[in-house]
Amino acid sequence: MSEWSFTLLINQPLTPEQADAFDHCDAFADGSVSYTLGPDNPEAYPHRPSAEALRQLSCDIEAPTLLDAVAQVARDVRLIPGLRAVGVRYDDTVTLEEAAQRCGRSHHELVELAKSQRGTDGFPPPESGGDGTDFYSWRSIATYLTHAGDALADAPRDLVIADRALRLAEALEGADVSPGTLQSLGLPLA
Repeated sequence: MSEWSFTLLINQPLTPEQADAFDHCDAFADGSVSYTLGPDNPEAYPHRPSAEALRQLSCDIEAPTLLDAVAQVARDVRLIPGLRAVGVRYDDTVTLEEAAQRCGRSHHELVELAKSQRGTDGFPPPESGGDGTDFYSWRSIATYLTHAGDALADAPRDLVIADRALRLAEALEGADVSPGTLQSLGLPLA
C-alpha cells in the first residue's frame, strides 16, 4: 500500500469545538491528517494563518490509490459535526518521495537524477531544505521530466476525479434536485 500526500479542502475553518472533536476522533488518531486552528481573536495577532489555510487539512494517507485515500478522509471528515470535504489539491512543494508518487518513477530513480543531473537544463535544485529533507517544486520536476520524455498529466486522474466529485457534492448540498435528474445527468444513484 502506498502513502498519498494531498490537501483536502473543507467547507469552513474548524471551530474550537470541532477541533476538539477532531482530536478525539478515532479516525484521526494516527495523526495522518492535520489542521490549522486560528486564534480566538485574530485581530490581536500581527501574523496569523490565512483564511484559506484554515480551510485545509494536510493528509498523508495509506491506501491502494490516491482516489481511495481522498475518499477515506472525505468520509471521515463527516464524522465531525458541520464539516465536509469540498475539494482536494496537490501542493507544489514536494519531497522526492512525493514527486516519485506523482510521476510513476521510483524514489530511488529521482534521488539518482537529483544527484547526477543537476545544473543547467538538469534536474531542478531543491527549493529549501538542507537540514534533513529537501523540498522541490513539483512544477519544476514535472517540466524536467516532460523534457526528458516522460508523459505527465497536469494532475493525476484520481486527483481530478476526487476534486470534481467533492465539488459536485458540495454544489448539491441542500439543493433540490430529483434523483431522476441526477440519473439523466449520468450520475449513478446509490
